[in-house]
Amino acid sequence: MSQPSTSGTTAGFEYTFPAIRGVQAQREFYVSMCPLRLIPKIFLFDEEELAPEVRAQRVLNKGRIPALASYILDNPTDYVFSALTASVDGEVRFVGIADEGPGMRIGQLHIPMAARFLINDGQHRRAAIETALAENPELGDETIAVVFFHDAGLARSQQMFADLNRHAVRPARSIGVLYDHRDERAQIARLLALKSPIFRNFVEMESSTLSARSRKLFTLSALYYATGALLQGLAVDDIDELAKLAEQYWTAVDSLIPEWELARKRKITAADVRRQYLHSHGIALHALGRLGNTLLLESTEPDSWRPRLEPLATMDWSRSNPDWEGRAIVGGRVSKNHTNVVLTVSYLRQKLGMELSPEEANIEAIHLRGDR
Repeated sequence: MSQPSTSGTTAGFEYTFPAIRGVQAQREFYVSMCPLRLIPKIFLFDEEELAPEVRAQRVLNKGRIPALASYILDNPTDYVFSALTASVDGEVRFVGIADEGPGMRIGQLHIPMAARFLINDGQHRRAAIETALAENPELGDETIAVVFFHDAGLARSQQMFADLNRHAVRPARSIGVLYDHRDERAQIARLLALKSPIFRNFVEMESSTLSARSRKLFTLSALYYATGALLQGLAVDDIDELAKLAEQYWTAVDSLIPEWELARKRKITAADVRRQYLHSHGIALHALGRLGNTLLLESTEPDSWRPRLEPLATMDWSRSNPDWEGRAIVGGRVSKNHTNVVLTVSYLRQKLGMELSPEEANIEAIHLRGDR
């Protein structure tokens, strides 16, 4: 494994990185592989005490670090980190293995140890690597790609940060669920979407929103959150058993919502169902999931929860139902913030004659006071 070395020169000691040289915007840059143990030692983070206008980075969000570090530690043979981007405040010297041809682009990058390395992109990855190394030092021999730019001053570093993040778009939650093979909840949601007669061909697998004319009833992300809420805290460890339980619950719910079957039989379009009713929207699915979770936890016998769902058959799910205003609908639009989810859950609980949790009772009381 290639690693940077140190050597003495007339100017002092220096780092020597195996690197590839490239050119962007008429400026040279270099790509190298750095051992993880070196990352916390040489790559600095812009001091958060400085005012934003004299920093080249955003303030480190320390709350993100434990999850990122756990990701490395929990997946030692399967984690993936993209390259760090760093500016070098100091002289850099690249020596190619040849004076012409492709060899001019491959060689060694020499950087004085007195130079300052400033991360432009990847400060949270750097901090996570440092945390993970403290728990598992053997990770230090692994490498991460680093892109080096020569530091051209604060303004240039700030512009680099802006440019690197300008077009960054977080992928839709649905496609994240579709491609996530570690999360058991994601596996169960995919299984339901692809295999269940209720959901098959009616779940949008990539986008987390549905267009007005979409032929889908649900999004994969909505099914993921709803099923996750349904299975939360159940004393079942086997993923197949959890998937079976989820399938049984959603089948029971489906039997009480005739519009879902009408859409599957093409007697009403999915677009019309979504436009006229609330039950296919993410907030309703999530609320039904939380409702089912309570029923499953309270059940003393298999399937004893089924009869308790029967009041759903007489529910008025139409969006024109004034009961939804302020709960699931705000100003004519479906809203899925935490308070709206809780209010929708409490509404369903009351229809089924169930007790409200302390949080639900408190939010319900505030809602009712506001309605007067």
